[in-house]
This record gives sequence, C-alpha cells and structure tokens, in this order.
Amino acid sequence: MTAANKSPAAAPLSDTDRLAQTFLAQHTSDHQGTVRLLSISENATYAVSAASGRRYVLRIHRRGYHSATTVRSELAWLAALRDAGIEVPRAIPGIDGDLLQFASLPGQPTHMGVLFDWIVGREPDPNDNLLASFERLGAINARLHEQVRHWPLPAGFERPTWNHHTMLGNDAHWGDWRQAPYLQTVDQDVVAETVAAIGQQLSGYGQAASRFGLIHADLRLANLLVEGEHTRPIDFDDCGFGWYMHDLAAALSFYEHHREVPAWIEHWLRGYTRSANVAQADLDVLPALLMQRRLQLMAWTGTHAETELARSLGPTWVKQTLSLCRDYLDGRLRFG
Repeated sequence: MTAANKSPAAAPLSDTDRLAQTFLAQHTSDHQGTVRLLSISENATYAVSAASGRRYVLRIHRRGYHSATTVRSELAWLAALRDAGIEVPRAIPGIDGDLLQFASLPGQPTHMGVLFDWIVGREPDPNDNLLASFERLGAINARLHEQVRHWPLPAGFERPTWNHHTMLGNDAHWGDWRQAPYLQTVDQDVVAETVAAIGQQLSGYGQAASRFGLIHADLRLANLLVEGEHTRPIDFDDCGFGWYMHDLAAALSFYEHHREVPAWIEHWLRGYTRSANVAQADLDVLPALLMQRRLQLMAWTGTHAETELARSLGPTWVKQTLSLCRDYLDGRLRFG
C-alpha cells in the first residue's frame, strides 16, 4: 500500500480517554468497549459502546468537587429512587462489587468514576414546544420530593447544602459572581442589590422541612432525556439539600430570560400539583429563587470559563442577566 492509499492514523488518545479506558478495565468485559467524550463540565462524561452492542455512560469526577462519601450518598439516593419506581440512572458495580471506582494514570492523581446504564432520549430544545415536557418534569419533581419526605437518610449520608450563602456568598460552591466574564465593575452594584434582596426574601421564606430538603438541584434541560412522551432525569451529581422550589428554578437554567418562561412555569406547576401541594408562599418566592439560580450560574461561568457552555454564552447573556436583575428589583418578575 502506498502512502497515498493508507488509511489516516487514528487520533492519539488524550489522558482523559486513557483514564476512561482504565476505569472500564475495572468492570467485566461485557461493559468494556470504545469511548467517546460527551461533555466536560464538573465531570468528564463518556459514552461507552460495548462489543455486545449495549451502551453505557461513564462519569469521571472532577477532582476536589466531591468526596467518596458524597458520591456514595448520591448513589444511595438513586438506588432508593429506583426502588420507588422512578426512572433514574442505574450505577453498575465494578469487578470488585463497588459502584464507585478509583483509577489513575502513571504519575497522575487518583480520580473517582461511576459507570451507568445508558438512558435513551434526547435533550429538549428550548426552541421547541416544551409545555408538555415541563408538565411531565413537574410531575417527576413531585415524585422525587415525595420520596425524599418519606425516606430515612442512611447513616453517614452527606450531600452539599444549597442555600443563599453557598450559592451567592463570597465562598459559594461555584465561585464568586463578581468574577463572571463580561460583568463590568459599573454593573456590580445592581447585582449586589439583587443578591441582598434575594437573601432578605429567602430569609423570610425560611427553611422549614416542608420547604427545604434533598433535591436534584440541577434538573435543567441538559439533564433531561425525552423519548416520545417520556421524560427521564439524569445527572444527580449536584443533588443536595435545598428549597424544593429551587428544582423549578433550576429547570429554567440559562434560559430564565426566555419568552416562554411564564408558560414553562405554569405547566411545571400543573404537573407538580397533581400530587403535591404548592402554597402561595412558594409561588411568591419563585422570582427570588429564579434570580438566585441565574446569578449562581453567572458565578459558575467564572470558575468554568474554559468549558464550551461558558464560552458559548458570551456578553449578551450577562446583559440579559442584568435586565432580569432590574426586573426583579422593580417587582416585574411575578409567576403563579
């Protein structure tokens, strides 16, 4: 074969690709195969195509974000949700029987990884008609919250707390909103005023057990898979203790400025209230929770500026955020 006729050489594997293969080697041969990077955000997520024709998802955890205890707690909740008949990802144990695996490349630090069954579906497109999807999502959230209210937490269960301080404080989990790209110094005052107003409103709302508990905390469009009339939640990596209505705010993530937001909220509530109660106080606090989430995401863009999602938002998204801040402070954000 001449040089001109040779097939192009396969691209060399990256360190993360090789690490993914190392994790797969810790599972039975039925679960091993080729890997394809799906996304890098908090974690590196891979699609795995096994020789059997089955597909899986491998999640390699970002170092320093979670401990082994918090990951095991997430997996315990997923197992309990499946026992309750809720369709959520199923973790697959390694050869050693442990759901949580540890692996490293020579001379590099150890990472944590979990292999999951593949869930069929596609991410919803915000430009499509999503009213039915949001109604189904509300119903799913109601089931998640109902399960939590009746589930005794296992001994040693540990997950992050998502409150006003941990989302928008100076040492918030996802960073300081002041460091967000494209946020001008002159605009920081309106954001600071918004943060203070949100904090005051949420302080009045409180953290009673009827309002605050274990939630998904990141059930946005990218973490939903839709197949026909079925909507399935994925990626419980950020689950923790927060306001139940925060799950509604998180469902609107990155699209809080979208013209369909009032209709999306209406249909989410329609699905939710088929089996769970929503008080007027829960409706009244929605603007604060929506703005808190938006500003939390703005902080995230600063600490994750290298990610494709953060780069894709650009300065327009920050301008839209500032407009939302002004609407909130002027009382123009009202839902329900």
